[in-house]
Amino acid sequence: MADKKQNKRNNRNNQDDDFNPKFRKIRKKVCALCNDKNFVLDYKNADQLKKFINEKGKILPRRATGACAKHQREITTTVKRARHIAIIPYTQD
Repeated sequence: MADKKQNKRNNRNNQDDDFNPKFRKIRKKVCALCNDKNFVLDYKNADQLKKFINEKGKILPRRATGACAKHQREITTTVKRARHIAIIPYTQD
């Protein structure tokens, strides 16, 4: 019985077996704003803000942008400011 369990463990760690996405290691995203100290969000720069909104105009979540909590709040406020002064539309048709 112990040999069967050991074989299963060895098979799981063996790279020659078929790929199993259940055991895939997911690499954590790094915040682009923390990584680049010279990068400054600006509500007047629509091209810069388009990275943080989807095609319908919604703000992307942290898991999609990879931003930390502090910078995600900053992204949200800058997008909302840009929407308010009509640089970015609220929704896309």
